[in-house]
Amino acid sequence: MTVGLLGGTFDPPHVGHVELARAALANFELERLLVAPTGRTPGKEVASDPEVRVRLAEAAFADVPGAEVSRIDVDRPQPAYSIDTVRWVQEQWGEPLFIVGADRFADFLSWREPNAVLRVARLGVATRPGFDLRSLDHVLSAVEQPERVSFFVIPPVPVSSTEVRERVAARLPIGGLVPRGVEQLIVALGLYREPGVH
Repeated sequence: MTVGLLGGTFDPPHVGHVELARAALANFELERLLVAPTGRTPGKEVASDPEVRVRLAEAAFADVPGAEVSRIDVDRPQPAYSIDTVRWVQEQWGEPLFIVGADRFADFLSWREPNAVLRVARLGVATRPGFDLRSLDHVLSAVEQPERVSFFVIPPVPVSSTEVRERVAARLPIGGLVPRGVEQLIVALGLYREPGVH
């Protein structure tokens, strides 16, 4: 089975995340895409509780055929590292394709055991139209198996989770920035209403 893995804080998931999932499924002909919200991300503050972000992810990707939300990073002892996640997926279904954005790949050398990640999983790195791949040459030249990294282009979707949270706190509409089910959950759970209060 050809399995992809898409991790992230998803706080909240937005339409850009959904487009990334659809593009990865189509581009790599994946049979299954595991969407794994993070638990406690090393070195990164996360605004919302993991259980909330699992619910938001389930709402966001419900209409993406082949995508399913996985609790692997939420239920595992924290902090959960990518190397542990890809090993778990590999044990369950065989070698996964780990989907990351070009910004995350730019920091790949700072990950825990980056070469081990590439031994267990292939990487699918999403870029925007016109992105200069030469800016990532320093990463490719430093890893042991650069041939296990593939790049694919996704359409630009100018939205970020930070922007969504700020708009909710400012009482501004977020229609079109997040899937409808996510918007409904944000309202129902009273998320992001005040800056820094969740």
